[in-house]
Amino acid sequence: WLASGLAQLEILCKQLYETTDTAVRHQAEKALVEFTNSPDCLSKCQLLLERGSSSYSQLLAATCLSKLVSRTSNPLPLEQRIDIRNYVLNYLATRPKLAAFVTQALIQLYARITKLGWFDCQKDDYVFRNVIADVTRFLQDSVEHCIIGVTILSQLTNEINQADTTHPLTKHRKIASSFRDSSLFDIFTLSCNLLKQASGKNLNLNDESQHGLLMQLLKLSYNCLNYDFIGTSTDESSDDLCTAQETRSLFNNAERAKFLSHLVDGVKRILANPQCLPDPNNYHEFCRLLARLKSNYQLGELVKVENYPEVIRLIANFTVTSLQHWEFAPNSVHYLLSLWQRLAASVPYVKATEPHLLETYTPEVTKAYITSRLESVHVILRDGLEDPLDDAGLVQQQLDQLSTIGRCEYEKTCALLVQLFDQAAQTYQELLQSTNSSTADITVQEGRLTWLVYIIGAVIGGRVSFASTDEQDAMDGELVCRVLQLMNLTDSRLAQAGNERLELAMLSFFEQFRKIYIGDQVQKSSKLYRRLSEVLGLNDETMVLSVFIGKIITNLKYWGQCEPITSKTLHSVRKLVKLSAVQFMLNNHTSEHFSFLGVNNQSNLSDMRCRTTFYTALGRLLMVDLGEDEDQFEQFMLPLTAAFEAVAQMLSTNTFNEQEAKRTLVGLVRDLRGIAFAFNAKTSFMMLFDWIYPAYMPILQRAIELWYHDPACTTPVLKLMAELWTNKILKVHDYLQHENCLSFFSPLLQDYPKLSQSFYSLLEVLTQDHMNFIASLEPHVVMYILSSISEGLTALDTMVCTGCCSSLDHIVTYLFKQLSRSTKKRPAPMATDDRFLHIMQQHPEMIQQMLSTVLNIIIFEDCRNQWSMSRPLLGLILLNEKYFADLRNSIVNSQPPEKQQAMHLCFENLMEGIERNLLTKNRDRFTQNLSVFRREVNDSMKNSTYGVNSNDMMS
Repeated sequence: WLASGLAQLEILCKQLYETTDTAVRHQAEKALVEFTNSPDCLSKCQLLLERGSSSYSQLLAATCLSKLVSRTSNPLPLEQRIDIRNYVLNYLATRPKLAAFVTQALIQLYARITKLGWFDCQKDDYVFRNVIADVTRFLQDSVEHCIIGVTILSQLTNEINQADTTHPLTKHRKIASSFRDSSLFDIFTLSCNLLKQASGKNLNLNDESQHGLLMQLLKLSYNCLNYDFIGTSTDESSDDLCTAQETRSLFNNAERAKFLSHLVDGVKRILANPQCLPDPNNYHEFCRLLARLKSNYQLGELVKVENYPEVIRLIANFTVTSLQHWEFAPNSVHYLLSLWQRLAASVPYVKATEPHLLETYTPEVTKAYITSRLESVHVILRDGLEDPLDDAGLVQQQLDQLSTIGRCEYEKTCALLVQLFDQAAQTYQELLQSTNSSTADITVQEGRLTWLVYIIGAVIGGRVSFASTDEQDAMDGELVCRVLQLMNLTDSRLAQAGNERLELAMLSFFEQFRKIYIGDQVQKSSKLYRRLSEVLGLNDETMVLSVFIGKIITNLKYWGQCEPITSKTLHSVRKLVKLSAVQFMLNNHTSEHFSFLGVNNQSNLSDMRCRTTFYTALGRLLMVDLGEDEDQFEQFMLPLTAAFEAVAQMLSTNTFNEQEAKRTLVGLVRDLRGIAFAFNAKTSFMMLFDWIYPAYMPILQRAIELWYHDPACTTPVLKLMAELWTNKILKVHDYLQHENCLSFFSPLLQDYPKLSQSFYSLLEVLTQDHMNFIASLEPHVVMYILSSISEGLTALDTMVCTGCCSSLDHIVTYLFKQLSRSTKKRPAPMATDDRFLHIMQQHPEMIQQMLSTVLNIIIFEDCRNQWSMSRPLLGLILLNEKYFADLRNSIVNSQPPEKQQAMHLCFENLMEGIERNLLTKNRDRFTQNLSVFRREVNDSMKNSTYGVNSNDMMS
């Protein structure tokens, strides 16, 4: 093997990593997987490392060894793992010039062995904890060796800091805590000392090895400082809380103050000498550091630092400069705004006597943000740059932060916004009135107004009730008046032109206004409404809501083909049912009034998605007062009735406009799906169902038959059927009785995974809570349910398979209880139960088939949900003991003679200690037995020259 085997492995490795032929790579991967699973893999890996001639074979060996030491079942003995650890260290020490990826893989192997063996003892010695001693010899040798040693410590720190999903989380936390307490500080001290030594030498950073050593030292220090001190995994989005908790756990109050003083002093020195900040990475991390100053310390602590006045001035200047250069590192702005948001939010609570000076600097930050956004509009349009307004998530995040900053010294913020808005609005109006205006100039002003409308909405949304005054409410009124006046101007032009971004900003403004100034918690005497009354004649919130509804109708009329505006407009429909404008929508939802409901030859079928949202909103509005009023429902459904009749008329002729028919049908089923989604009460849902069934079901079936090949047509129909099918349990009792509905679904379950998942989820809930109902169904419906479950047990979709196991368990448990009751001569069960038992007795092959299926999957397939499979299996066995005995004998007899006794013993052990009941304790015992059974059966069959023919089991 040594010669030919090594050569063959190296060829396979080369094919795996270098070939461009997919088939060759696949065959090589398959062969190497077999190698990693072979019993002598460990010894062969050592041979590959010792005698392999290629870096790829060395990488394979390191990777295989990592898998061997990581496995949870049949782990390697302690002595072997110690030998591997020592071997890896010696190998690295004697071969410092390995390929970088091989060195990295071997270091990863060392880190994995050390982490997993952290608590392993040999003669009272924790043999894997002498990590610093392990790398000392590397640090005393060449630069290449030093790099290896430092990388080992860095990789180990990072490895232990990261949770391993293949091992218990509690064990990981214990290891991480022990490593933190026993080794982390020593490693960090070593890294600092090495950095000091390096800084005292004239390093040549153009030398690759010296540069690499310094980078690894910095990475080691970073990994130590980035360690998860409190034992919970975090990511960058949540590191503020983590940082605060870690620092409080490390320092007492006096030490915290001292540490803060050092931090602030360091920040001051960086800001005073910022030559490295133009680098985007440095800049970003420095912005994060500034944000953590406030997330980790209270404002009352910051103001007591000796250099606070100078530092807050420098930070403010840095922030203003950063905001003015809006095109540089935009993702870093989040951290700067986060700092000022937290500072501004703390002002009402600070009790320190030292001045915080935020009244001086927050207006500067607010002004810098607002003016920089306005100034960016012209540059973006001129140079064709990416517009930040198109990134809705980023804009909303920044506006949320600005909402708090801007409310600090709100008088200055409001005065600035009024000044800028009036200037932009006046210029915009002049441009519109001039015949010589260029489109570019108009677009610039619309962009500036878009930013101002967004920002006004944000600062209004930042109002805090307990901190607001009448004067501030009056200021809000000044801003709101201006936005509504602008809206009147832009709406008057929609027949000729409109700006999508500006319309979206208006909708954002409306949402912020509604959140703050509409509702029972708002005082009706608010000075905001006084100002609206004086300027616009809007005396109360109802009149303002009427304006909002008018805007909604206008948007749906003029922006029907713009999905973002239509979608956001529809989501704004709240608390509006009593208004005349809403009643207008409920009574006039036709294309005459809402163009996007129309059918034209230019529109695509996929452009109709917003119709579902529209009818969901209308359905919810209708539901408020609908009750059991069928006349009101029929009146509401008249446009949809006309649409169905039109489709039926078209499909009844041999010559019809196919595209028109498709568009009419797709629009109709999208409308109905929206209504079905909104009708979440049984009474209203049954009105809708009785309206559809049976009158219009044949039309939907005919459409599927005609256009089965066109997913743009079939998908909306299937989604409507899925919504009707899964729309709460209380709605489907009658639905299940309709054989027509079942026949509609039968051919579709395998071809449409999402529909299949919904169907099986429904069966799972039905069998869990409504077995009495299922027992009352007609025999053909019961058999359909059972056959569906039987098919689902072998589905590739794990969700479907697991759900079928659960459904089968509920059915089997129900059957077992009914039979147990009858044998104990208890009062006779209900007639429906008798009928269900009778069906099962008439068709025993159904349950027996599922017993064979489940057992076959557990023994012979890669069972991904063994626990779920085990739950119904016990009930199936107890209901079919004779059949199970025959099945067991068939499996045993199919084995080679020398293995039959072992297989028979496996089955004996499976039922060891199992009683004839389905109590939880007994089920759990069976599940445990089954786990052992599966492992023992697989071990018994591994070397079999012929196994069980799975087809025999299914007979």
